[in-house]
Amino acid sequence: MPNEILRDQIKPAIKSLIYPLYEKRLMRQLKDAKTPQHVGVILDGNRRWAKSNFGRPEDGHRRGAEKIVELLDWCEESDVGIITLWLLSTDNLTRDPEELDLLLKIIAGAVDYLAAQKRWEVRALGALDLLPEWLQAGLKAAEQASQGCSSIIVNVAIGYGGRREIVDAVRDYIKAGVEADRSADEIAQELTIAQIDKHLYTKGAPDPELVIRTSGEQRLSGFLLWQSAHSEFYFCEAYWPDFRRVDFLRALRAYAQRHRRFGQ
Repeated sequence: MPNEILRDQIKPAIKSLIYPLYEKRLMRQLKDAKTPQHVGVILDGNRRWAKSNFGRPEDGHRRGAEKIVELLDWCEESDVGIITLWLLSTDNLTRDPEELDLLLKIIAGAVDYLAAQKRWEVRALGALDLLPEWLQAGLKAAEQASQGCSSIIVNVAIGYGGRREIVDAVRDYIKAGVEADRSADEIAQELTIAQIDKHLYTKGAPDPELVIRTSGEQRLSGFLLWQSAHSEFYFCEAYWPDFRRVDFLRALRAYAQRHRRFGQ
């Protein structure tokens, strides 16, 4: 038993010495590497983190919200221009009402905090009409308060689902055609990939070159389903609240080492 206790005390001490050295090594490797302009992140594992730390789900959500600012600091250091954070899926909206209400309040607080920093331009995207009116109003206020802050554009995907986004894009395209007095045949003939792009939640932004998912799950679950056709993916074992700068740098290194062929 004493030996086990000693090992538990020594391990953190060793890690605290090794990780700064490893980070410096990664930074040297990335010095002349190409950085993705747009990074998407699936912030997964908050509830499992809370369970593994004997906490409540809301403890994981709060710790996950705090981690966002650290991530944005790392993005600034690495010259990432746009980051899309998946904070809440359309599937999440079916959770227990009490837990969902608390989660929405935590998300609202996190978005308000980001906007108040005046360091990043916050943009909300998703099926926002599915959210409570108080949250819709809060997201709009955050967008207005942070408009023009050009360090990094932070897309907060709330009530987001990839299939829903594509359906909404097609619906908006058809609606625009009808309002322009085009016939059904003309609307169908003019439908192209570029037209769909114009009606996505992320319209006007480049597609993400890199998508990161935490918690060890190796799937997109519909995140940026249309936009990620040519993205590189990086799956990290750490739960989102445990995601470290070294994990982010590893993701950038993995991206830099890949040869992007775009189907060629």
